Amino acid sequence: MVEPELPATQLIPLPNRLALTLDFCLRLGEILLSSGAGAADVTVTMLSVARALGAADAEADITFTLLTMSHQTSPDEAPLIARRQVAQRVTDYQDLTNVDHLVRGVVAGRIGLREGRAELNRITSTGHDRHRWAVTAGWGVMSAGIAILLGGGPVVVLVAALAALLIDRLQLRIARRRLPTFYAQVAGGGTAALVAVAARVLDERFDLGLDVSFVITANIVVLLAGVGFMGAIQDALTGFYITAGARITEAVLSTCGIIAGVSGGLSVASAFGVDLPTVEPGATGIQGIGMAAVGGAIGAAAFAFSSYSPNRVLAPIAVVAAIAVTISATVEEPGLGRTWAVGVAAFFVGLVGYAVAKRLRVPPLIVVVSCVVPMLPGIAIYRGLSLLGEGSRRDTSLGLVAIIGAASVALAIAAGVILGEYLAQPLGREVRRVEDRLVGPRLVGPSSLLGRRAGRAIDRRTRRRTEGARDEPAPGPTRRTPPQR
Repeated sequence: MVEPELPATQLIPLPNRLALTLDFCLRLGEILLSSGAGAADVTVTMLSVARALGAADAEADITFTLLTMSHQTSPDEAPLIARRQVAQRVTDYQDLTNVDHLVRGVVAGRIGLREGRAELNRITSTGHDRHRWAVTAGWGVMSAGIAILLGGGPVVVLVAALAALLIDRLQLRIARRRLPTFYAQVAGGGTAALVAVAARVLDERFDLGLDVSFVITANIVVLLAGVGFMGAIQDALTGFYITAGARITEAVLSTCGIIAGVSGGLSVASAFGVDLPTVEPGATGIQGIGMAAVGGAIGAAAFAFSSYSPNRVLAPIAVVAAIAVTISATVEEPGLGRTWAVGVAAFFVGLVGYAVAKRLRVPPLIVVVSCVVPMLPGIAIYRGLSLLGEGSRRDTSLGLVAIIGAASVALAIAAGVILGEYLAQPLGREVRRVEDRLVGPRLVGPSSLLGRRAGRAIDRRTRRRTEGARDEPAPGPTRRTPPQR
């Protein structure tokens, strides 16, 4: 609902202005946090906007889905506290980009509180430029790209794309019924298994040369693409341990839903007498650096497209992802290990992601997350959890090894990206000292809190607004001015 605007000549009283400022910052933080931004980035963004709007003494805190801001003008006054709950996490890079532009305008002093709130209302109430059926097609293309990356043939690519289309439409219906994400992941994993089983039946009749494990694992990567492993590791590295723990729990629960769905789909097929081969989750091989680069480029660009990223970033994301996959495969080939190979590739993504994002006027988060999607340890996580579910001593030990390896790969991705961003951002002139707890590069919002010169200018504007609000007489009855024709 669009809020009514005050006349341009009427100043907002100071207490009301502080309340509106805190509410504005919390609404900005809600959009950023729901789109996958780290807690440190969201905190810096809210503090920067609050200081730019005159609330220099504001404090912000984030605990998973709860955002809190407070402001205390003097010790003898009661603090003003505002909170906001993130009800739903939806990856929406179009709103993320628009909010990032709005934040930068507010911090630069081009947009005031009244204009900023109106613009935020417009962003949240306006639909997407991309049709929903196009997003579904994008998920299908992404699954096809991951199948190419894993080494699947044309039939595997086609079946994986078809399964991704069905999974997206089914999860969309589940989301409209407000069911938890766990059940959506169960439904997605079950659909992937049943589609693979149907393809196996056709393969036995027409000899298509189809590998069922390729179809299942390709769709598992798609299901895991939206899981916030990278955001959880980023929160842990920046000191938000409670939020990081909650995000890791959410990611593990979503992964368990995939395991349950795949196991359930295969069990139903066996109950109906369908002869199934032994599924080897994670038993995949990259068929060549060239095809791996092509598959990684397609998967990364399709993920960015399905997440409502601006069209201008799709081609650069594809190029960066292809180079990153090539680096990972090249480093891993001599036997240096998957973790180091992925870490080096993620470092490259972080190093060039800031420059690409700055040139294209988008948050670096869009570039780095999309480019590291082909390198996510989804297959290793699935394999580890499935082995743990077998129950035997040998399978349990192998499953623990796979889980530890997947965790190390996820940590390498996040650490590599953050280190690359840390080295790349000082090349610009926007980095200044920030609070120790929030040290590190910014993937969303302003690169840091404001410098001394900008802070002094904002303090002057704040004093003028405060004095104007205190000296302004109480508003009396006013006449409505007829609209001009």
